[in-house]
Amino acid sequence: MSMKSDIYSQITANKSKSVLLIGVFLVLIIAFGWAISGYYGNPIFLYIATIFSFIQAWVGYYYSDKIALATAKAIPVTGKENRETKNLVNTIQNLTITAGVPMPKVYVIDDSARNAFATGRDPQHASIAVTTGLIEKLEDEELQGVLAHELSHIKNYDIRVMSLVVVLVGIIAVVSDFFLRSMFWGNRRSNDNDNGGGIMIVIAPVLAILAPIAATLIQLAVSRKREFLADASGALLTRYPEGLASALEKIAKDKEPLEVANRGTAHLYISSPFKKENISSWFSTHPPITERINRLKAM
Repeated sequence: MSMKSDIYSQITANKSKSVLLIGVFLVLIIAFGWAISGYYGNPIFLYIATIFSFIQAWVGYYYSDKIALATAKAIPVTGKENRETKNLVNTIQNLTITAGVPMPKVYVIDDSARNAFATGRDPQHASIAVTTGLIEKLEDEELQGVLAHELSHIKNYDIRVMSLVVVLVGIIAVVSDFFLRSMFWGNRRSNDNDNGGGIMIVIAPVLAILAPIAATLIQLAVSRKREFLADASGALLTRYPEGLASALEKIAKDKEPLEVANRGTAHLYISSPFKKENISSWFSTHPPITERINRLKAM
């Protein structure tokens, strides 16, 4: 199978995985509600968890991009502000024509660190945000490589997958935290044998502790895989993998952390915004940048 056909198959898989991810996480959240209800002997917790999860999933699906852009303090630009933004918008416009996708909204983050991210729920509702540091410190072909990478996230529907994953992981963390805190708020029912209450004494706390960890690992693994795919898609779009490889080399050498980034949005960026991280690859939001560069140079 050619790289191009493999990329198209990944796009189809991403659309299917969006539905699957919603199902898996909602089942996990409802299981939380069931366990908590069994622990306290009151089904109200199951109803609350179910309603809460559906509301949060809906809000996240439609508004996670706005939250990410607001968190990054991203400013919308049209290309009329100055020469740099004009070049940025024109480059994205040219790439969208080649990629056959709608023009995304363009944002600039006033930060000297070199980074960028794409967000949204589909190509018709997408945005690309770029730091001023990236615009000022990269050559045109390098900037084009980065923008092609981000546009590939949009075309491949990575933005939808990752938006859903982040929201649903957050829901699991909230429900888990709620339960662990509630254990100290009041007494559970005294009859542990009804409705499996005795078993729930063990199951509920274990779920509350392990589920957020498992959900986060899934999120990070999905994020790393998407970066490799976007690198390949971006290189296919520009027909010049050396441009993105050179950009990644410069980004890797940049030791300045991105001030507006946080753990909730770190996976969105083309490279980890936390420059002092030294953690296991299992807990990394991105694959090793040297491996990404080597793959691009081998294309």
